[in-house]
Amino acid sequence: MKKRRLTVSIIALCLLAGLALGQRQPHRKKPTMNLPPVSESGIPKADESLSGRFTFVRVRFDTSQYASGYRYNNILGDGGPPWSHDYPVAGRHLMKIMDELSKIDANLDVNEPIVTFDDPAIFKFPFAYLCEVGFMELSDREIAGMREYLLRGGFLMVDDFRTPYEFQNFQQNVKRAFPEYALKRLDVTHPVFNCFFSIKTLELDPMYGGGYVTRDTQIPEFWGLEDETGRLMMVVDYNYDMSDFWQFSDDPFRPIEETNEAYKFGVNYIIYALTH
Repeated sequence: MKKRRLTVSIIALCLLAGLALGQRQPHRKKPTMNLPPVSESGIPKADESLSGRFTFVRVRFDTSQYASGYRYNNILGDGGPPWSHDYPVAGRHLMKIMDELSKIDANLDVNEPIVTFDDPAIFKFPFAYLCEVGFMELSDREIAGMREYLLRGGFLMVDDFRTPYEFQNFQQNVKRAFPEYALKRLDVTHPVFNCFFSIKTLELDPMYGGGYVTRDTQIPEFWGLEDETGRLMMVVDYNYDMSDFWQFSDDPFRPIEETNEAYKFGVNYIIYALTH
């Protein structure tokens, strides 16, 4: 059994490295996969028929009140609404990894459905991704939807935000939804970091800086929200951006070692969500 597990681990690592290296180009180029652009005003309704297979789903929220500060355009993805960063390439790449490494029947080569917390379609999907929550202000309906989604078994991955101000803003929204629970700092012994890959360390290199902060003040941290049974309902990548590594996994902009580690986190989050 130990020998078999070792073999599986070696194969998995080779597959991770293969995707990260296989199509790398000699210079940085924003990954687009030559997909047609999607505008914020043209987001299609979530196709609930996709729920028959595992589907990577993204949560959106209103940031129009901050549009002038963000200076974003109407096209989803980098440069678009903050909640859409790395769309849709990161999700597509992660689903290819899941298909290679597991028996999970995943939807491949489709843009992830985009939902809000108050959209009933969210209950069709067990795993949801949420990013750039530093300026997120949810309505009462969205807060109620977040609470119901997580308590009914949904799992939320929160990613790509930084600075104490942004973390405090996010905490306030979580507290509105779950006044009886509190976010807690996770360590590497938590099952979410050991349910498929055994992640060895959470001491990752800082990736942000500039302005009034430096890389040294933005050390990555991992937080979680558990229900009364101890089930992790939400994992939070604070001061980090996993999906950026997924997005650029066929480009040398990010180091291959860090890219492979980011995939391990993503795979573990999904496996934990589907088994707890």
